[in-house]
Amino acid sequence: MENQTIPTEFILLGFHNIWGLRFLLSWVISIIYIFIILGNSLIIFLYLMEPRLQTPMYFFLGNLSLLDICQTTTTVPQMLVHLLSGRSSISYARCAAQLYFFLFFVGAECILLASMAYDHYVAICKPLRYMLLMNRKFCVLLVSVSWLSGALNAALHTFLTIRLPFCEAKEVNYFYCDIPPLLALSCGNISFNVTMILVSSMFLGWSPTLCIGLSYGYIVSRILKIHSPEGRSKAFSTCVSHLTAVLLYYGSSIFTYVRPLSSYSLDNDRLISLLYNIVTPMLNPLIYTVRNKDVKRTMKKVLVRKMFF
Repeated sequence: MENQTIPTEFILLGFHNIWGLRFLLSWVISIIYIFIILGNSLIIFLYLMEPRLQTPMYFFLGNLSLLDICQTTTTVPQMLVHLLSGRSSISYARCAAQLYFFLFFVGAECILLASMAYDHYVAICKPLRYMLLMNRKFCVLLVSVSWLSGALNAALHTFLTIRLPFCEAKEVNYFYCDIPPLLALSCGNISFNVTMILVSSMFLGWSPTLCIGLSYGYIVSRILKIHSPEGRSKAFSTCVSHLTAVLLYYGSSIFTYVRPLSSYSLDNDRLISLLYNIVTPMLNPLIYTVRNKDVKRTMKKVLVRKMFF
C-alpha cells in the first residue's frame, strides 16, 4: 500500500522553467501588485469620499475592487517570497489556507459580476424604477450573497481537497495552491471532488453567466430601440467596461475549472491562471475609470482639493 501520510510541505514549481529570470520577474510582479493595490484602493477611496458616487453601481464596484485586492494578496506575496528567497516550498497548512481564501474571493467575484450585470439591466431597461428596485437593502443583500457564496464554496472544496491522500508526491506544477494541480498530485480517488467541482460550477459559473447573458440580451435590445445616436452611444459605454471585465474573468475562470480533468495541461493552465489572478485585477481600475467620466471628474476634484486645501 502506498504511503498516505499528510505531507508537511509542497514545492511550487510554477517558475522552475524560468528560474534564471526570477529577479526580473520579482520586479515586474512587484510593480503590478503595487498598481493593483493602489488602483483598486483609489476606487474604494473615491466611493467613500464622494457622495455623488455612493450609488448602487459604485457600491458594487467598490466591493469588486476589495475582492481584487484580497484575491491578489492571497497569492502574489507568496510568489514574491519564493522568487526573492530562492525557496519555493509552502507548508501544508499555509497551502490549505491559501486554497481556501483564493477560492473564497474567486467565487465571490463570480456572483458579484452577475449582480453588477443586473444593476446595469435595471438602470437601462427600467430607469424609472431603478431607485426602487436597487435600493440600499437589496444591494447589501446581493453583495452579502456574493461573499457568503464564496465562503461556503471555498470551505467545501478546501475540505474535499485537503482530505485527499498525496502519498510521497509534493511537487505542485503551479504558482500557488489551487484545485487542479492538487487533484493532479493526489494518489487517491478524486471522482467525488471532480463531481463537486461540476456542481459548484453550475451555481458559481454557468448560472451567473446565464444571468449576465440574459441581462445584456435585454440591454442590447433596449439600446437598439433608442433613436438618438448620442443616447445609444452613452448607454453602450455604460456597459462596455463591465462586459470587458466579465469576458476576461469568466473566460479564464471557466477555462480553468469547468473542464474534464483529462484535458488539463498544467504547463499551459498555470499561465491562464495568471490572467484572472494578476492581469484582470490590474486592468479593472483602468477598465472602470478610463471610460467613466464620473470617476475621472471625482479624481480631479479630490486632487485639486488635496493640492490647494
